[in-house]
Amino acid sequence: MRIRKLHESDAQLYQELRLSSLKVNPEAFGSTYEREVEFSLETVVERLKPAKDKFVLGAFDVSGSLVGIVTFIRENSLKTAHKGNVYGMYVAPEMRGKGLGKSLMSELIRKTRDCEGLEQINLTVVSKNDSAKKLYKSVGFEVYGTERNALKFNGQYFDEDLMVLKL
Repeated sequence: MRIRKLHESDAQLYQELRLSSLKVNPEAFGSTYEREVEFSLETVVERLKPAKDKFVLGAFDVSGSLVGIVTFIRENSLKTAHKGNVYGMYVAPEMRGKGLGKSLMSELIRKTRDCEGLEQINLTVVSKNDSAKKLYKSVGFEVYGTERNALKFNGQYFDEDLMVLKL
């Protein structure tokens, strides 16, 4: 297994896995398959362009297939620049339960330590997603609140737990 920052040249692989994530676990993400399937490759390339305080990590299996993704974006206003956010964490179903999610999150945390002045990382997770919450807790995140009815999909509401890791 190899984990690295994704680059513009990974856009097609990223888009395929991202769309798969939105189909397989639609309740877990703020976006939808219907929205993102319309994204041009150029839009995806822009999403992947690394910046000083933004990156997307990808996990590749031994055959070179992209099987896991996670995004980090630091807040950019003066009063919130001490915080960053995790988005779009996803591991392909056939790779779950093998420690890949923990490896992705550990690498994300390691890379964020290079962000001068960053003090905490935040994320949200659907409250009933026990396996994801267990993963995040295993790398040091703690629940600090719950947003009721945070997401609504197909007429059903989903609460989200707010989690933080103090660096």
